[in-house]
Amino acid sequence: MKAYIFPGQGAQFVGMGKDLYDQHESARELFEQANTILGFRITDIMFSGTDEDLKQTKVTQPAIFLHSVILAKVAGNDFAPEMVAGHSLGEFSALVAAGALSFEDGLKLVAARANAMQKACELQPSTMAAVLGLDDFTVEDVCQRVSDVVVPANYNCPGQLVISGTIAGIDKACELLKEAGAKRALVLNVGGAFHSPLMESARVELEHAIVNTDIKAPVCPIYQNIDAKPYTDPEQIKHNLIAQLTGAVRWTQTVMHMLEDGATSFTEVGPGNVLQGLVKKVDRAAQTASLSIQ
Repeated sequence: MKAYIFPGQGAQFVGMGKDLYDQHESARELFEQANTILGFRITDIMFSGTDEDLKQTKVTQPAIFLHSVILAKVAGNDFAPEMVAGHSLGEFSALVAAGALSFEDGLKLVAARANAMQKACELQPSTMAAVLGLDDFTVEDVCQRVSDVVVPANYNCPGQLVISGTIAGIDKACELLKEAGAKRALVLNVGGAFHSPLMESARVELEHAIVNTDIKAPVCPIYQNIDAKPYTDPEQIKHNLIAQLTGAVRWTQTVMHMLEDGATSFTEVGPGNVLQGLVKKVDRAAQTASLSIQ
């Protein structure tokens, strides 16, 4: 079975999507529609802005979403998913590509999500850290021993888990994790504690928008971050999207479930190839590729 996977924040690069814009009229129309919906020319930042401009959450999230979704749409019949999944923000891209959300509604939700997360970051200084070389149980145990808010946020692949929390909490956790044998416990250059209880204000804000958005059954199951299981029921999909903001991204478990359910190839749709690398860490024999337009 063909699995298609959609990247999240961090995959962006200046120039992303420009080839699609230049070579395909249908892509150009969607990019221009996005400029209108967002109220600013995101294409200018994507194609020729600075890394700093592109790194702003309110720009990054819609930019990656647009690159992924427009790539899938331009691919036409070559995009034929039998299962889909997206890493964090990528879950929204996956839902649009799989026909559960319209392009316009998906972009509006992603923009609302980015703004809500930005506001939550400004409410309380917080951060994330990548932990390498420890098993999940040890990392979870250390997080529970820290008195400040610190939780596992991204189960990326075996031996790579990102934690999220207050600045003091993350500093303390990194110290304890190194003592516990972590190869690295590295604080990341991010704006806040994504996928943690510190995103509660963003979850509340986005819940209203998601509840009032029309979501249909996708053309194939979507494996959602919150529990790594496949869904096609629109109400369950909505519930899981809301929970995703404060819950962990269970990417390792998602890839394992997709493999168990018959995935034979994983095609990454969007900028970069980070997810292909994570899939290979779960199963070295898994076939991976990037979606390319002929």
